[in-house]
Amino acid sequence: MQSERVVGQPVFRKEGLAKVLGAARYIDDLSMPGMIYGATVRSAIPRGRVLGIEFSPGIPWDEFTIVTAKDIPGKNYIAMINNDWPCLVDGVVNHPQEPILLLAHPDRHLLPQAVAAVHVRYEEMSSVHSIEESERGRTIIWGEDNVLKSYLLEKGDVDAAFAQPDIIIVVGEYTTGAQEHLYIENNGAIAMYDEHAGVTLWGSLQCPFYAHKSLMAVTGLPEDKVRVIQVETGGAFGGKEDYPSMIGAHAALLAMKSGRPVKIVYDRAEDMAATTKRHPSRTRHRTAVTKDGKLLAADIELCLDGGAYSTLSSTVLSRATIHSGGAYFWPNIRVRSKAYATNTPPHGAFRGFGAPQALFATERHMDRVAKAVGLTPEEFRRRNLLLTGETTSTGQVIRQQIDLQGWMERALDCANYREKKARFDRENPDGVRKKGIGFAVFLHGSGFTGSGERYLNSLVGVDATAEGRIRVLVSSTEFGQGTNTILCQIAAETLGVDYDVVEMAPPDTGIVPNSGPTVASRTAMVVGRLVQSAALGLKQTLIASGLLGERYLTEEFQAAAKAHIGKHGGLCSMSRYQAPPDVYWDDQTYRGEAYAAYAWAVYVAEVTVEVTTYSVAVDDFVALQEVGRVLNPVLATGQVEGGVAQGIGYALYEKVSWDRGLMKNNQMTNYIIPTSQDLPKIRVYFEEVPFEHGAYGAKGIGELPMDGPAPAILNAIAHATGEDFNAIPLLPEDIAERLAAGAPAAQEMATV
Repeated sequence: MQSERVVGQPVFRKEGLAKVLGAARYIDDLSMPGMIYGATVRSAIPRGRVLGIEFSPGIPWDEFTIVTAKDIPGKNYIAMINNDWPCLVDGVVNHPQEPILLLAHPDRHLLPQAVAAVHVRYEEMSSVHSIEESERGRTIIWGEDNVLKSYLLEKGDVDAAFAQPDIIIVVGEYTTGAQEHLYIENNGAIAMYDEHAGVTLWGSLQCPFYAHKSLMAVTGLPEDKVRVIQVETGGAFGGKEDYPSMIGAHAALLAMKSGRPVKIVYDRAEDMAATTKRHPSRTRHRTAVTKDGKLLAADIELCLDGGAYSTLSSTVLSRATIHSGGAYFWPNIRVRSKAYATNTPPHGAFRGFGAPQALFATERHMDRVAKAVGLTPEEFRRRNLLLTGETTSTGQVIRQQIDLQGWMERALDCANYREKKARFDRENPDGVRKKGIGFAVFLHGSGFTGSGERYLNSLVGVDATAEGRIRVLVSSTEFGQGTNTILCQIAAETLGVDYDVVEMAPPDTGIVPNSGPTVASRTAMVVGRLVQSAALGLKQTLIASGLLGERYLTEEFQAAAKAHIGKHGGLCSMSRYQAPPDVYWDDQTYRGEAYAAYAWAVYVAEVTVEVTTYSVAVDDFVALQEVGRVLNPVLATGQVEGGVAQGIGYALYEKVSWDRGLMKNNQMTNYIIPTSQDLPKIRVYFEEVPFEHGAYGAKGIGELPMDGPAPAILNAIAHATGEDFNAIPLLPEDIAERLAAGAPAAQEMATV
């Protein structure tokens, strides 16, 4: 057997050496014989009818491949949930930057001139550009009422709770803005078409089988005539979950019409202006609490701006709805949520997937409720945090042994919270640099919501090669988060072999089974558990055949695998998802086990507010999280540090500037993100309560760190300034407007 354990160790990343040496090849590094280049002509208005398209002289149009909606051999939509997102405009434009037609030419440098020489005539129509405009319904742009999706979650008797005498009612409104993914590598794809083999797509993407499904719809080809291969992918954060289906379809259509391979790679300006963002949100809380600080009821109204088409808004809204109650026990809660259509490019998947919006509102509101009842934020939370055996907002019983109160105390101690808070209170009145400290306690569901994992029905394999290598067969992809390393660690640990002899099969729909998308913090917990199961099956096959004993060295395992392959022609073990027992979900009532497991966290932020410049610096950050088993401490820490950095940007820096649905600051010079100099030391701590149905006890980690930084930071700013700021991103001009005017904090509290 291997001399040391693999799981829990900081082993080297599988793809790390190739990246360090510059040998990793991304989509724009690849070329095919006879390849030409594609570009997109996009709409210049937010909404209207296309009256005609004109091609200016001076361009050799006869050399170009030109594709419009009329050239689509299959269905003109990107296959998602409602199939309402057109691949190409067919008569009506619904947002700026919507694809109208495609061009391809051997000279990539001629394409910008050609795109500029295509002139589209429109009959412009009235458009909608905010949640408030959309909900008023004066202009209907989607369905009968502009509502892309709505949910109602209810537990207990909310109205009766609010009718009780001698209670305190606290109300508040909280808003969050759009956020750009700003992955290092822009969207890109190469497509090739062969009359017999069909379409093959290479792409920078997260979910090969999502793109595969869309290509089947657009091309009209059967399943075995469509193949999708993920190439090295330079970051994603959810932004390459949905949009690669669009750019991949465009490349495929051009390849089918031209008969040549076609590459499309966006530049940064096009990528930022045309692709999906995090959903902006508005959340209204109305909370009933006893005078001794026990939560009685919540009535929450949550709205998302979904953009022009429904895309993934229903699932983002679902996760936001379920997470709205936060990490608290609510005897009574009602959440009414809606996603509205607007004439902006569709908003889509982004790390956290609705939970950051919901939890920002909840954790800001909890600080304000604590103030209303005269308790410190920590004491108020201590009285209301979920305990083992209590139920979440959906009625799910918390069966794991959790200790949120203890974890909160550990995080506060690590941050020296109480001493700093008292010191800042003494020093702030006389200073121009106001110091503050705040925190957030929160949760994040691991895996798909409710019955989602049952629906996915994921399949995973582990096989052996004739050379004695072990391969993990999954459609889960690596885009910087550590998938390749983690899954190989799990397989090596289970098989009892050295980590170096395990490798990932290419993420190619022609080779690997559909193990589901690489989203929703499901890879380590759900897919990893299936890898563990498949690897165990492979090991048991060799033992049962008599080729391997109960104890062995890596070389003996490899010899046994080779012998089995020589005799039987192959050695492969497959494992399909089975839901844990006692996990039941009702999609109609939104009741039951929303997730097989939750991860939990407490984040503490220390800030300085410069009263002269109104700028905010985050000086220190403590991130404590319980994520089941930590499979690789270096990768896990990196996930948290990166998520916190992204959350700091979400809170204080990243503002999308809209002009009638068009992103105006679509460059890295004017869309501001924090640099390394803007970030504090991020101190990461873990608690481990292994989850029996996760790989070696693991739960999800990737999305959790996105949820807590914004509310912790704004709670700290409220402490520093004595003012409530309830909207992000919170920029210096927003602080200046409040502090310079000397305006009192919004009076949104009432005692009944």
